[in-house]
Amino acid sequence: MAAMTVIEAVRSTLEEALGADERVFLLGEDVEAGGVFRATDGLWGKHPERVIDSPLAESAIIGLAIGAAHYGMRPIAEIQFADFIHAGFDQLCSEASRWCYRTSGDAYLPMVVRTPWGGGVHGGQHHSQSIEAYYAHMPGIKVVAPSFPADYRSLLRAAIADPNPVLFLEHKRTYRLIRQEMDGAPAETVIGRARVTRRGGDLTIIAYGLMLHESLAAAETLASEGTECTVVDLLTLNPLDRETILESARATGKVLIVHEDTLTGGLGGEIAAIIAEHAFEYLDAPIRRVAGPDIPPMPFHHAMEDFFMPNREKIAAAARELGAY
Repeated sequence: MAAMTVIEAVRSTLEEALGADERVFLLGEDVEAGGVFRATDGLWGKHPERVIDSPLAESAIIGLAIGAAHYGMRPIAEIQFADFIHAGFDQLCSEASRWCYRTSGDAYLPMVVRTPWGGGVHGGQHHSQSIEAYYAHMPGIKVVAPSFPADYRSLLRAAIADPNPVLFLEHKRTYRLIRQEMDGAPAETVIGRARVTRRGGDLTIIAYGLMLHESLAAAETLASEGTECTVVDLLTLNPLDRETILESARATGKVLIVHEDTLTGGLGGEIAAIIAEHAFEYLDAPIRRVAGPDIPPMPFHHAMEDFFMPNREKIAAAARELGAY
């Protein structure tokens, strides 16, 4: 298999799922025409009965997916931008997340909600949000956020096969930015596992999505200065892979957590708490976080967006401070 971008990995996996299982169908705003980012481009022509345009109503999209999944289908709902998913918050968190629990395991809900998230595309306050912490907080919903095309393919397949709801986050900045040779590429096939993408003995950097790539770039810079970093790609945000997180923290004694979501209430706080509770005696320095500032929206102006977004320079600077302990 040749090199693929993230968007090609998503599209090819959706096409394979539609071809392999007649219970699978896609629904969302403009999916028949390919969607805003062209993730479903060409799929309506091949499967017109199972690629379905919806109204501009996120609550209806998710509600329909819940009903269809309950009656044996395997819906893949697309929310055009993650910023708009909150209109379906009640359907996801009050209904979908509790379906298996409220029936004592008698009923399952095999549904996937895909949505592009994150900044770096000059989308301003309505097209740049990081929404993962809201939903990773909710038991009953798995939250997946891959970084590389091979993981997009394998984890999207795993999400479609899962008997319970999966929120599948696709960082829009990486759609065409990240390309990977697929032959021999490592790919996680199980939801709930992280991967160590780089090993070093001086400190650990934990990240996901676009920030994983920025962290790897920062690690390259730090290596040229004599600091070797372990870089952990979380891949799944709920459930977190505590074993990999703790193993890496214990091995290096210094931990830097990176996400572009705002600092307060971001996923980094939960990861820091896990390490503080279970690996405190191994730490040689305080746990550090690099995150977006506590500003309500992502700024539209390019310079202000750059100020908001963590990047490789900010990550490297924080790592140097951490390494000085």
